[in-house]
Order: sequence, then structure tokens, then C-alpha cells
Amino acid sequence: MPFKCAFLGCGGRSKGHARAYAHVSRGRMVACCDQNRERLQAYGKEFEIPAQYDDLDEMLRKEKPDLVHVVTPPTIRVGLMTRLAEAGVPGVIVEKPICIGADDYRALRSLERNSRTKFAVNHQLRHHPRVLDLLKTVREGGIGEVRFLDASAVLPMSGQGVHVLDLLFAFAGYPEVGTVFGASSGYDDINGTHPSPRTAESLITFRNGMRAALQAGEGAPIHDPTAPTWGHKRISVYGTHGFVQWWMQGWERSLRDGTVEKGSHAYADEDVLGEAGLIHAMLDWLEDDGKPCPTRLSTALDEWQVILAGYLSTVEARPVAFPFDPPDDLLDRFKRFVGAA
Repeated sequence: MPFKCAFLGCGGRSKGHARAYAHVSRGRMVACCDQNRERLQAYGKEFEIPAQYDDLDEMLRKEKPDLVHVVTPPTIRVGLMTRLAEAGVPGVIVEKPICIGADDYRALRSLERNSRTKFAVNHQLRHHPRVLDLLKTVREGGIGEVRFLDASAVLPMSGQGVHVLDLLFAFAGYPEVGTVFGASSGYDDINGTHPSPRTAESLITFRNGMRAALQAGEGAPIHDPTAPTWGHKRISVYGTHGFVQWWMQGWERSLRDGTVEKGSHAYADEDVLGEAGLIHAMLDWLEDDGKPCPTRLSTALDEWQVILAGYLSTVEARPVAFPFDPPDDLLDRFKRFVGAA
């Protein structure tokens, strides 16, 4: 029997989750939930979802979904994720960013450790077909040993910086972080739900000696000047004898004979397949504990800790060594430092 899948939140971003089910054979959309009745009904009609609810507890009680997509503002996710765990939902995919500060980071660390629910964060880029192809090249030694990674996005850190940070960890092979040295300035609170520095950069040194640069916000590289603000996610990975590079409109890969192959892709086409790939990875995990989803909550929180270290490094003007214990009021301290509070 296919897994029963439901949606909590029926806004525009949630449609990207639902469209992916055209490529998912092991899951069927059984229900959706939103407090806005007009939006809820329109969503259910567009995606032919039979059951529609404006009450989460009622949906969970009646439908007993195997997988719930949480597509809500990050400011209310801790409470919703806790309710899903308490209800015994087996799997949850949560839209990014997973956190907004250090207090919710701590709460989700505790939830992840003490809950039987399997949570994953919706970093669908990790499953884009071209990204998977380039990851395979790197893992098979196609560019030698990875020495340096360079990731950036023009949208702020909580907007799309978290996406390229997740790619950075994937291409690096998820090594342990040693230190983070960051510099950030300005402050925006996009829609009142996505607080972030206007521009942020961090130099990450991993314990294995690998290094990485992460940049998000104003001043980040632009590949296609005609693309909208959100259209500039990119990552470059440099090894001992080659490199790979991915951006939203194309890719490059060096070959052993010294030449470079390159190509283009349609981001929208890649994205729906990436979303489907993430759902498949989550269903694999629900079937087999030995196949954890690459973007599981524990990994996403490790990545978010890098962002928190960047905030602390900015405020205290020093490299932050890992492991570190971020203070609950870190976001408030950062806001005061940049003059936003």
C-alpha cells in the first residue's frame, strides 16, 4: 500500500511539495490542512486531495498520515513539530529554514533526541538530478581530494543561504566542523518570519583540514544578470586535480585531460524532480532505519549551528571553535550589534 501523505500549510511554497507527487509512486496525497478555508479548498481542488481540514488534530486523528509536509513560517514550527511527534506521526518533511535563532535550535535538538518521529528538512537541491551527478563525480574521486568549497546565494542566509550550506556539507562529505569565522552586517526580517543578516560571510575550517567559504546576501556572485534575486544559488568544489560547479541555470566539470565540460538545465524541471527525490529518500527511511534521509533534522541542525557560529563570531570578533553552546539570546545580541534592536 502507498504511504499516506498530508500537507500542513497550503501556501505557494507548499505547491512545490505537492507537484512532486506526479513523480512519487509510493506515496499518495490524502489530506491537507490550513486555517484559511479559501486557500485550503483551492489547494485541495488543484491537487485533487480528497480530505481538507482547518484543524490539525482532527486531520491527524482521522487520516493517520505516514508522512506530513510542514510548510509554515519557521516562527511557529517548533510547536507544530512537537504536536506531530506527540501524535505519533512516523515521518515529517519540514520546509527550510529549520530555525530562526538559538532558542528554537535548542528546542529542536531536544525534540530530535527524544522523539520517535523521523524529521527531515526540505533541502530539495540535494536531490536535483544534476547535483546528484556532480556529487557522484566528487565521491568517486573525479576531482581528487576535496580541498576547498565556495557556496553563495544572493538571498539572505535564512532565505537561501541555508540551501547552499546544505549543498556545501553534502559535497564536503559531512565532516566535523572545527572553527567558523564570520562577518555579517545589516538585518532584515523577511515577512516577519525569516530574520537574517542583510549580508553574511563565513570561513569554515573542518577538522580534516578542508575549508569552505559561505556567502549569502548583498554582494554574492551573480551568474545570470537576467535572473531574479532568488535565482543565484551556486556552489564550486575544488579538488587536488579538478573542480565541479553548479548554479541554478547550469554546471561545469573539469576532466582529467584538462578540458572542461559544461551544460545548462531548467531549474524548475530539476526542482520538481529534486523534491520527488527527497520524498523518496524520506519514504526509504520510513521503510528502513538503516537508510536515513540525507537532510534529516540532526544534520540540518548541525548546519544551522554554523550559521549561529557566524552570528557569534560577528558579535565577538573571533573565530568560534566547535563544539560550542550558543546562548539562547544570540539573535537578539546580533540585532543589537548591527543596530536593528
